[in-house]
Amino acid sequence: MNTEIFGHTPDGEAVHRITISGGGLTAKVLTWGAVIQDLRLKGHESPLVLGYQDFADYPAHSPYLGATVGRSINRIRDGDLTIDGTTYSLERNFRGLHNIHGGSEGAGNRNWEVVAVGADYVTLTIQLGDNEMGFPGNLNITCTYMLEPKGTLAIRMDAVTDKPTICNLAHHSYFNLDDGGASDALDHQVRIGAEAYLPVDGDLIPDGKVLPVAGTTHDFREYRTIRREENGDQVVYDNNFCLSSQRQPLRPVASAKGARSGVEMSVSTTEPGVQFYAGNTLGGRPPIGLTGNTYGNYAGFCFEAQVWPDSTHFPYFPQAILRPDETYSQMTKYSFRKAKA
Repeated sequence: MNTEIFGHTPDGEAVHRITISGGGLTAKVLTWGAVIQDLRLKGHESPLVLGYQDFADYPAHSPYLGATVGRSINRIRDGDLTIDGTTYSLERNFRGLHNIHGGSEGAGNRNWEVVAVGADYVTLTIQLGDNEMGFPGNLNITCTYMLEPKGTLAIRMDAVTDKPTICNLAHHSYFNLDDGGASDALDHQVRIGAEAYLPVDGDLIPDGKVLPVAGTTHDFREYRTIRREENGDQVVYDNNFCLSSQRQPLRPVASAKGARSGVEMSVSTTEPGVQFYAGNTLGGRPPIGLTGNTYGNYAGFCFEAQVWPDSTHFPYFPQAILRPDETYSQMTKYSFRKAKA
């Protein structure tokens, strides 16, 4: 375990980087956004995730690379959140129309506090204040990263509130199992154990339909490449895949294989949904990544374990309201292995 100052926030607060190792993995975790800045697997030369070399690029340019996102992952239509008959007007930080990822100063864009650390784990915490960006309740969030045997990154997220609020947290790493994002991940093989998905409108918000994946471009029930063209264009993947109607005991839900590296990843979670985002808007940003170059579109993909997005507008979706007498708790695990040549 090693701790160092990685940079300073725009208001001058020190951002620390904590390096932990275990189970064949080494992770570098930032206090900013509880971000995984780098993740390495023994025997594989390239990083497993996308990250920036310089801290200043995170607050300036990052599309939530490796961040812990909250208090509400994904988009909330019109920035309107209704709880128990009261409607809260949230910051509209997505296209000036909708709320995304808990607002511009949500958990993924704030500096957390380290409360415990060891050779193979680190625990960070943050409080999101009542009425910040329009959200009700003081929400106290804890995130623990643990490196377990057999190449497993375990992520435990807990939260409590003093008022009814929305709490839908997610880990937002972008993965590339071949070369860390030096080339695109379109030829990775992906499998998602979901029979249904949520189609979205032009603002990438669910339209309320829950559709079977069978016969669609979103059918990943068997391994297939991310690369899939329709009318000459790559299909955009930025959808929630419906795993269950409520939170479940930890179970495997998705997996991926590098196209050339022999590296495989499996994902297990307690959550009822997983957002599969294939990174179609990653390109065009100036920061230098861990590869020594900028990242292009599709350089990495996300498996974001979550409650189905915009759920308060659809009462038949699993709901993400947290009340003062409850504790939010999520466990998600990403396991990596490299097949022997």
